[in-house]
Amino acid sequence: MKVLLVNGSVHQKGCTYAALAEVASVLNSEGVETEIFQIGARPIVDCLSCGGCVGKGRCVVDGDGVNALIDAAKTADGFVFGSPVYFAHPDGRIQCLLDRAFYAGRYAFELKPAAVVVSARRAGTVASLDVLLKYPTIASMPLVSSSYWNMVHGSTPEQVREDKEGLQTMRNLGRNMAWLLKAIEAGKREGIAPPKQEQGSRTNFIR
Repeated sequence: MKVLLVNGSVHQKGCTYAALAEVASVLNSEGVETEIFQIGARPIVDCLSCGGCVGKGRCVVDGDGVNALIDAAKTADGFVFGSPVYFAHPDGRIQCLLDRAFYAGRYAFELKPAAVVVSARRAGTVASLDVLLKYPTIASMPLVSSSYWNMVHGSTPEQVREDKEGLQTMRNLGRNMAWLLKAIEAGKREGIAPPKQEQGSRTNFIR
């Protein structure tokens, strides 16, 4: 079992990383492999709505991490998407990344457990969680929650590590993710197949 943790921050080992690392440490202790996917400081193009990805499973715009994320997602069993909070909103680049990755490569994420974590100095965390939760909830991904909303606070990684409740929330999230992944594996061994997803119906409310 493997969980891919996406660090949506320009800072490779900043506050968001500190939160994801706490989750990863618990997953590792539970026997779950982890990988932190760094989106880095490169620009990420927004979705062009060109339709070029249809039938390809990849975005036609290459080289900015979107297709690399889709490739990494294929071998992952679960996900944690992390972002810093800017102006009470997630990092714009992680939204561009996930817009295109989920549009072109939804198949790589579908029906796999997911969680979202955010990091802020002070405010905007709940609004940012709400934005990022839109991605797994459109791809039939079971959501993994914790003992509080999945957030940490601090202006530096050192301050984040002083947020005892935030880190406790991250550790409980890791335990809950490991438990759900093991439950899914046990279900597969008992012959319980993933649910079939209906496709094709698209209601147009403009008449």
